[in-house]
Amino acid sequence: MKHDPLTAFTSWEGLLGAMTLAATKRGLSGVWFDGQRHGPDTSAWRRDPEHPVLQMAIQQLDQYFAGQRTAFDLPLDLQAGTPFQQQVWQALRRIPPGATTSYGSLSAAIGKPAAVRALGAAVGRNPVSIVVPCHRVLGADGSLTGYAGGLERKTALLSLEGATPP
Repeated sequence: MKHDPLTAFTSWEGLLGAMTLAATKRGLSGVWFDGQRHGPDTSAWRRDPEHPVLQMAIQQLDQYFAGQRTAFDLPLDLQAGTPFQQQVWQALRRIPPGATTSYGSLSAAIGKPAAVRALGAAVGRNPVSIVVPCHRVLGADGSLTGYAGGLERKTALLSLEGATPP
């Protein structure tokens, strides 16, 4: 992924562990659990805990984990991904809170039913965990499958939203 060199970031301790949040002038560009697969190299970014988008994201994540928010209202910058990844990430945003879907259903929804593996890879590279709800995607049989932040966190997020993971 090609992140904007002017990215600002901060650290935040959420209910499910430490996270790194990132933003550009266009919007929130990253929410990663510390140590998760596909996490960013922040060494070229500037630490800015006062960045307004990062402050909004922290406030909304706090509300989400407190059960006071089910959807996020944040400007997003998903330009670090390829056009296909961006298409998948936008499709993830249409999965309602408390609902789940399968990789196959999601690939059909974007008009690419044969692209299940590529779609799965794009879901796994989602840079904005929780806000872009990749945790709502399950295997074809309803089983929990890969989540860059770990299956325990995926289960916790689904439970928080009232979805019943298998």
